[in-house]
Amino acid sequence: QVQLAESGGGLVQAGGTLRLSCAASGRAFSSRNMGWFRRTPGKGREFLAGINWPGTNTFYVDSVKGRFTISRDNAKNTLYLQMNSLKPEDAAVYYCATLTSWNGGSRATGAYWGQGTQVTVSS
Repeated sequence: QVQLAESGGGLVQAGGTLRLSCAASGRAFSSRNMGWFRRTPGKGREFLAGINWPGTNTFYVDSVKGRFTISRDNAKNTLYLQMNSLKPEDAAVYYCATLTSWNGGSRATGAYWGQGTQVTVSS
């Protein structure tokens, strides 16, 4: 089992930046593909980005490509999401998750989840 805890959310102005962290404890973070999702009342849960276990391959959905960067530090058991050029429509609760299935692209299923961190973007 893996325990995940997100941090780094908050209130930011449009155009601003935030860096989310996801601290993992438990079994074998470094051998698991990981992803970031977000949930909004209108769109439900959305897969945003994935990274393979060694950190050599990443994927982004079109809505965040070029603005968000997923990365990981396996020595620190931590996953990151650098978010630049934030837009009001990026406001959501952001979750990290281990990926139980991932095709390397847009199809991903989370297994273990963090509690989420709120991101609010003011216009």
